[in-house]
Amino acid sequence: MDTNAEPEQTRHTTNGAGPPIRQLFRDVIADRLPGRRPPQAAMLFDGEVDPDWDDRRFLGDFYNEILHQDTCQPATADGLVLLAALAADDRIPARHRFQAVGLLFKAATVAERHLAATWPATPQHADPDSEARASSVVQAHVPDLLARWPAECPAVRLAIAGLAVVCPTDLTLPALTPRLRTFTHQHPQGTDIGDYVRFVLVLATQDEDQILTVTEKLTDAYWTGTARAVPTRPRALHLLGQMLNKVGIGLTRAPAGQ
Repeated sequence: MDTNAEPEQTRHTTNGAGPPIRQLFRDVIADRLPGRRPPQAAMLFDGEVDPDWDDRRFLGDFYNEILHQDTCQPATADGLVLLAALAADDRIPARHRFQAVGLLFKAATVAERHLAATWPATPQHADPDSEARASSVVQAHVPDLLARWPAECPAVRLAIAGLAVVCPTDLTLPALTPRLRTFTHQHPQGTDIGDYVRFVLVLATQDEDQILTVTEKLTDAYWTGTARAVPTRPRALHLLGQMLNKVGIGLTRAPAGQ
C-alpha cells in the first residue's frame, strides 16, 4: 500500500532508557500529558528496563498493557489516553500512529466484535462496564483525530475513517464522507483499499438494511463471516476489523520506525 509515510526519524543510540521507540513514546507523553498519567505510562517512565526489549518486544508489551489480549479491563479506558496522544503527534512515525488508531478501534469495538465471533455464546472475558468506558473515551478523541486528516498519510486516514464510523456524531460523519470520495477514485472496487473505503462509506449512511446487504456480500466473497442471527452492527464491525487489519499490512510490515 502506498502510505506516503514520512521517512524514518533519526534513531537514537539505545541506552538505559530502553529501546528507541520507548524513548520516543516517553518524550511525547511527557510533553502531552505533563500531569497525572494513567498507570500504563509506568512502562515508559520507570527506571527499570527489560533487558530483552527491542522496539518490537517493547511495543507488544506496551500495547498489551493497555488492551490486554483484545479485552477491556477496568484500567483500559485510562490507558487509551496514551494511544490518543501518540496518534496525534507528528513525532511518532506513521506506522505507529496507524497502530495507535487501530488499537483505539479495537478497544471501541471489543463488545461487538467478540459478540459476533462467539454468537450465540457470551464472550468469555466480557466486561460490559469496562467496554462501555473504553468506547466513551475513544469517542471523545475522534473529532481531534479527524481534524488531523489534511496532514495525515493515506494509511492513517483510513484508520481514522474506520474509527469515525464506529463512533459517529452529527459532525464527524458529514466531514468524513467527502474526504473518502478521493479514495474511491484512486482504488477501484475489488481491491483491499477500495472495498474497505466503500464499506466505510456504507457504514456512514447508518442505513441498517444497506449495511447488512453489503456485509453479507463481502463476507460471502472472501472475508470470515459470522452467524446470520448476529445483529447487524456487530457483524459489520467484525468485518470492518478484518478489513482494517489487511489494509494496514503494507504499513506495519515496513521497517521499524517508518
